[in-house]
Amino acid sequence: MAAPRAGRLVLWVTRCAAAVAFAAFMGTAFPEGWTERSTDFPNYYTSAVLVRQRQPLRSFYDWTWFARQMNYAGSERQWGAYTPQTPLTMLPMVGLAGLPLQDAKRVWLGVNLALLAAVVYMLACVTGIPFEQIALLAFCGHSSLAANFVYGQYYVFLLFLITLSLYWLNRNYCTASGFLCGGAFGLKLYTGPLLLYFAAKRNWRSVAGMVTASACAGALAVAMFGWGDVWYYLTHVLPRTLEGGSIDPYNPGVPTISTLLRRLFVREPQLNPNPAFAAPWLFFFARTAVQLGLIAFTVLGVAWTKNSDHRRDFAWFVIVLVLLSTSTASYTFVLLLVPVVLLLKGASPSKSAYLICSYILLNASLKPVWLFPKVWLLLLLFVVAGVEHWRPIRARWAVCAAIAILLFSLADARRNMLAYGREPGRRYQQIAAEPGALFSGYPAITRSGLFYQCMGDGRKGEDGYLLCWLHGGRLDRLGFGGYALHPVAATADGPVWFELVAHRTSAIMRFDPSTGRAAPAPLLAGAGTDTPAVSPDGKWAAFTRASATSEQIWIKNLITGKTEELAGGSCNNSSPAWELDSSAIIFASDCGRAFGLSALYRAPIARGAEP
Repeated sequence: MAAPRAGRLVLWVTRCAAAVAFAAFMGTAFPEGWTERSTDFPNYYTSAVLVRQRQPLRSFYDWTWFARQMNYAGSERQWGAYTPQTPLTMLPMVGLAGLPLQDAKRVWLGVNLALLAAVVYMLACVTGIPFEQIALLAFCGHSSLAANFVYGQYYVFLLFLITLSLYWLNRNYCTASGFLCGGAFGLKLYTGPLLLYFAAKRNWRSVAGMVTASACAGALAVAMFGWGDVWYYLTHVLPRTLEGGSIDPYNPGVPTISTLLRRLFVREPQLNPNPAFAAPWLFFFARTAVQLGLIAFTVLGVAWTKNSDHRRDFAWFVIVLVLLSTSTASYTFVLLLVPVVLLLKGASPSKSAYLICSYILLNASLKPVWLFPKVWLLLLLFVVAGVEHWRPIRARWAVCAAIAILLFSLADARRNMLAYGREPGRRYQQIAAEPGALFSGYPAITRSGLFYQCMGDGRKGEDGYLLCWLHGGRLDRLGFGGYALHPVAATADGPVWFELVAHRTSAIMRFDPSTGRAAPAPLLAGAGTDTPAVSPDGKWAAFTRASATSEQIWIKNLITGKTEELAGGSCNNSSPAWELDSSAIIFASDCGRAFGLSALYRAPIARGAEP
């Protein structure tokens, strides 16, 4: 009799704790999200509005253009971008885009609350663990869960899709499970490694379902945006995303393996001026080797483990897909609810305690962030979850896999180093290099100094995009109550025109350096066009040329007609502007940085190259 009473007591205590945790969540994070208007929900909402307006997908990945559209959609002076999302990430929001922004977010929060309840229910059905215990564990990850609701993020929805796929797989609806994973892959890429899971388990119905859904997602994207824009995503945006195309690829607040390695081995004057070891070759090699090693030995472990529980294998792969992500934030770790619950089934008390503690810590705010504690904790969880799968792997398979990974990583490092050597950072000086500055672009040169578009520093109360003015060794950051975009100067004597976006409207502004004032004024004819930039002495022209995977700056000798590449690499170089004595070009480059978030460089024109 004592045991049933103890069990009922534990269940009662668990129910009370879960109810208290739910009440605390509904009293703090949920109402904050209900009233909070900041990113990230406006990013998804704006892109959904743009879909309804039939705007070109290619423009979504232009930070400046997208910032303007966010303002038009009702998101005033907030950070935001669509990079690095897939062409279909916004799809679930399209139905909400007819509502005002905050009303749409409130509907999204209500839907997410229902989806979270469904996740807990399905995990209880799959594992037999009481609903109350799973709910309590979910709310123990309060920091991550709260971030999803405060920011209106996507990851509770993605958690639901992954859990539903598992639920169907557990009920032997293999084709449907694979199809759902393929659909989720079209939305957020995270579920991509699950194709290898299905193949390793020889679950060919799920493989077929996932391939079919992925193909359908691709066809839908082409139907919505056209093949040209989808191809632009595949060739320009996706490769940079897979390399770590987050807002700041050196920021330890982005706890990924890619960020850790980049911070250790790659120097960037503004974002990472003092790496532990300036060894970019080692970064390129280690990034590829670690990522391939993780996925290869996970596939081998699942394939060689006979009669293993498919739920534990699925859990291991979900850990891997989070570990392989190159764009991770605090809200991402809510996805670990699925693998932790699956691994708790049948676990010993000590292992259960470890799993619960790991989940709580990974969903908490851990410091110091520069040590990347979440990366190490996630790696340890990966090892603990997979140790039983590695023993059956035959030695020769492991050796062959290791050799293949080594050779491929060496070849990939060599390829990346060749492109790295062509980047402007290897040849030219970075200018206007403010520590931590994420964006500097669209240079305009006058006798009064260098003007360019820059991002405000939120730590100083500066929001949105500002007009930066470098003159006399001093940098002035000018705000005008909105986004100051795309400065241009028609003549060396000024003035400077820029676009001011505020209150859902745009106006052309004329800034007079002599008075330091700006006023509405029409843009002079010919100013700000995309024609080649001709040097003041009339001897050279600089222009941007698109390659298969990026944009590069070339210069042309207007007397001899000879052209040559000024700046290259597997990245984008753009917006060339001539210094007034024709001795150098100032241009923007996102090389070594996030896609579209550029810094400024100065490229001298050698006197020996003059006509």
